[in-house]
Amino acid sequence: MFYNYILQSLRNGELYTGFSNDLKRRLQEHNQGLNFSTKRYRPWKLIYYEACLDKGDAVRREGYLKKTQGMRLIKRRLKEYLYKKYGKI
Repeated sequence: MFYNYILQSLRNGELYTGFSNDLKRRLQEHNQGLNFSTKRYRPWKLIYYEACLDKGDAVRREGYLKKTQGMRLIKRRLKEYLYKKYGKI
């Protein structure tokens, strides 16, 4: 399985999108500071994930989610969570 995931920084609420075939390991790597782009916003919390059977599908979906339209989709999907947590979207 390949997973697309959304992480949220507990420090400032930033969202990060990625994909992995080992979701638990990847979350640990983000929280240990092993990823340059997420290191300064630690700690991270997993707030959303999707599973794909094919790596190509997961890579394509990650690309979509990282674009403006994809992030809008995620924010609409997680509207209640984000509003309750931060009072905004």
